[in-house]
Amino acid sequence: MEYNRPETYLDGAVLYIDKPLTWTSFDVVNKIRKSLRHHLGIQKIKVGHAGTLDPLATGLVIICTGKATKQIMQYQDMDKAYTAQVRLGATTPSFDLETEVDKTYPWEHITSDKIEQALSKLSGDQEQMPPLYSAKSVDGKRAYAMARKGKQVELKPQQVHISHLELLSENLPEIELRVECSKGTYIRSLARDLGSILDSGAHLTGLRRTRIGPYHVDKAISIENFIENLKLL
Repeated sequence: MEYNRPETYLDGAVLYIDKPLTWTSFDVVNKIRKSLRHHLGIQKIKVGHAGTLDPLATGLVIICTGKATKQIMQYQDMDKAYTAQVRLGATTPSFDLETEVDKTYPWEHITSDKIEQALSKLSGDQEQMPPLYSAKSVDGKRAYAMARKGKQVELKPQQVHISHLELLSENLPEIELRVECSKGTYIRSLARDLGSILDSGAHLTGLRRTRIGPYHVDKAISIENFIENLKLL
């Protein structure tokens, strides 16, 4: 596909973007849409993303433009891969660094063997409870919006599949994991569940999506590079 032609984006382009830290997936969509309209003189163009990535995560986001937005569901259904940093011994309401630590737990009893055993229990088919601070829709409202206002949110567990769960490194209470999973899996919830199995607590301190289906983040480009390429058209 020739990305140096304006009509390409209207006919339908699929972009592989390395999302920066603190950006939402919608921030990426909006930036690309505005950049296309500005640099190509396009008045109206469809732009969408194939799978939300939390603001405190980085990595691969697939963006579809024009007629390619019809393919979004196809990409959303693909399995995902991540590297995740987890801190044992403490929990947060959001299961990550968006909120402050609310409880601390002993972690000195945790060993490499216990971590491996816990990861084994978390592999395969799982019934996972989504985080309260998530984009799940509850009565037409986002769960995170209600949680931030201190309102009660009732979420239902969902079936997910963890196809690969590997301990990459440990410097207790910090560990790093490699996760391959089905769509709809919350790595924040996985961290929470890991802490519980280890008779402790845990929360996510870093997350990077490295793959969506056969598409790898090492083939992705930054937002800045995308905009610079548009300026050359």
